Amino acid sequence: MTVLLSTRQQKPEIAYVLTDCGARLLIHEATLADRLPDARDVPDLLHRISVDDTGRSAFSDLASNAPLSGPAGVGEEDTAMILYTSGTTGRPKGAMLAHCNIVHSAMIYEACMELTSADRSIAAVPLAHVTGVVANIMSMARCAGTLIIAAEFKAADYLKVASRERVTQTVMVPAMYNLCLLQADFDSYDLSAWRIGGYGGAPMPIATIQKLAAKIPGLKLINAYGSTETTSPSTIMPPELTAEHIDSVGVPCPGAHIVVMDANGRELPRGEIGEIWIHSGSVIKGYWNNPKATAESFTGGFWHSGDLGSIDARNFVRVFDRQKDMINRGGLKIYSAEVESVLAGHPGVVESAIIAKPCPVLGERVHAVIVIRDSGISAEALRAWCAERLSDYKVPETIDLTAEPLPRNANGKVMKRQLREAGAVTRA
Repeated sequence: MTVLLSTRQQKPEIAYVLTDCGARLLIHEATLADRLPDARDVPDLLHRISVDDTGRSAFSDLASNAPLSGPAGVGEEDTAMILYTSGTTGRPKGAMLAHCNIVHSAMIYEACMELTSADRSIAAVPLAHVTGVVANIMSMARCAGTLIIAAEFKAADYLKVASRERVTQTVMVPAMYNLCLLQADFDSYDLSAWRIGGYGGAPMPIATIQKLAAKIPGLKLINAYGSTETTSPSTIMPPELTAEHIDSVGVPCPGAHIVVMDANGRELPRGEIGEIWIHSGSVIKGYWNNPKATAESFTGGFWHSGDLGSIDARNFVRVFDRQKDMINRGGLKIYSAEVESVLAGHPGVVESAIIAKPCPVLGERVHAVIVIRDSGISAEALRAWCAERLSDYKVPETIDLTAEPLPRNANGKVMKRQLREAGAVTRA
């Protein structure tokens, strides 16, 4: 059983994971040695193996151990790896991914994206998290394709590699596509081999979809909605239907059963909004050493996503917001994804996050944190942009303008809790 750690984690986070999972062996890059917890903080950890940039390691240190009596017996439903969730609301939970979960998800990507051994992909998202390890590594292993690993995502470097290596397929978060489009020399790169652009983790702004269609006509955008608990994909958008269902995350993956439930755990009719529950061969069996969290999040094999959404008569799934992020302004419900999509259409906006601002009268009001391209853009201009395209109660009443990227967890999701706690930057 493997537990993956992120290269961005710090000592306390690493110590917690190693202790929680009862790790005995830690393999790490030599350059990260100073970030590892002290021995007294992880007393169960017996071995540490350092690997330098030449590939040399201290695996020979284990040679004196007694040999195994034979191969370990492993069943398809046994846990293959533990991926710790981002922990945006508290201590991270260890999601137990079984061998069958991982194989099932890799087969879904292979079939739905029509991957073959001729495909070439870039892993630009963290490999210690579900998109990296499943959508990137396992899907390319499944189809025997080529995977190019980027140490970190930088739009300028990504475009150079994608052009030089004739990359055909990627799975990234929407913000990465937008950052690529914002490169001044974007049009100078030959990206004609790029045929599949998978995305997830957040809604893809309509403006970004339209720009990509204009600049890379052969690129098919495929929304893949999922999570760590579903071993990545739960829905896949057929690429030929992306433009027709631009507000949808697609249809349930083969073998997946998705329902929308009310607060009392009753299934809602098609078209009504409630919490999305998911059942499939990719849904994990629970959280490591945490029966309470498992009982709260799983019912009869269904995982409670915490996302508010709906399913229409043709089985297209729509995700409007996280339950905890929906804004209730005097009884009027506002879904942040809708407002963020409108803001993404403004040429001066890089990205945005819509959050609730407490109000003693209405309960909550709409607040926006907007990353802008230059300081010449005003909050009033952005409010006017929204007012032309949204109901008046959805228009942000206060705005923070910043040039700094939004805070994201390792899965690429914006950490709105951190934004709410941080307060204003340049409020207008």
